[in-house]
Amino acid sequence: MMSNKFQKLVRMDSWYHKLTIRNQHPRNRIVFLTLLSLKDMVKNRFGYLLFALLVALIGQACFTSRHSQMFQMPSFDQQGHRGCRGLRPENTIPAMIHALELGVNTLETDVVISKDKQAVLSHEPFFNHEISTTPGGHRVTTAEEKSLNLYQMTYKEIQQYDVGLATHPRFPRQQKMPASKPRLEDMIDSVINYCHQRNRSLPFFNIETKSEASGDNVFHPEPAEFVDIIVAVIQKKKIIPYVTIQSFDPRTLQYLHVKYPKIKTALLIEDYDKRSLDDQLKNLGFTPTIYSPAYQHVTPSLVQQCKERKMVLIPWTVNDLPTLQRLKDMGVNGIISDYPNLFAALK
Repeated sequence: MMSNKFQKLVRMDSWYHKLTIRNQHPRNRIVFLTLLSLKDMVKNRFGYLLFALLVALIGQACFTSRHSQMFQMPSFDQQGHRGCRGLRPENTIPAMIHALELGVNTLETDVVISKDKQAVLSHEPFFNHEISTTPGGHRVTTAEEKSLNLYQMTYKEIQQYDVGLATHPRFPRQQKMPASKPRLEDMIDSVINYCHQRNRSLPFFNIETKSEASGDNVFHPEPAEFVDIIVAVIQKKKIIPYVTIQSFDPRTLQYLHVKYPKIKTALLIEDYDKRSLDDQLKNLGFTPTIYSPAYQHVTPSLVQQCKERKMVLIPWTVNDLPTLQRLKDMGVNGIISDYPNLFAALK
């Protein structure tokens, strides 16, 4: 009869066999299969211990290499704003898929919360009059838009409204098509399926919490619940390494930083915010992964300050090629744009 220690080693051997079968990288599978063939030569406890240690060390090295390659941020992050708002209905699955077709690294999107606690893609916590059509077929008006509060509607009710057929007054090149506001998890599933079918790597996801103190329990839940709902989705979909959560609301980032420290954070800064970088970071209380100001704030000095603080600098929202090129030449780490088709022309 084997001792308890020996039985543990055998169980470890079985676990690494399962790991081999699950490992999809051809190079790593060769390493593991070779080691597993060597195990048949091992006839004693010491041999099993040595074998298990060798597999563990090589397995960790392979995993670390693969993990770092898979989740390494691009040298210049091309982000599609709301998918590609200038070309497809914003924050819809067609916008996300077309952005991928254009080659973006990151899909930027906004999330609100419904009455039944679903994370839904939407820039406003209500049906914006510029893009929304009621189930009865009439355009939502400015006067009624805020009464169509998504936080007071179930997702089934939200689905009945169209957000793709109206001509967008500020984006005439946006292609009209029937579209509804998708749940975050449905968008992620669509993107994963698209990438798997085309054998391409997953993009990153830059998800904004659309919240402010005055909207708590009116247009959205309080910060902790808001963040927990979003994180539950990305945990369920197993994409945490691909996700950044961004916000103008420091409360959601502060909660995220403490409760979910492994998730990347991005501090958004409005164009009218004239505080210094030091004051903005002091208010936040920590250094975020990404500093994301309105592009008008970007100067060579700001680029240098972000480098010194080891913060990634990704301004928003740039929609003309000369400004895109100027900012790239200045040294920003990426740019968010409504027209990700412009990235192909950058030098």
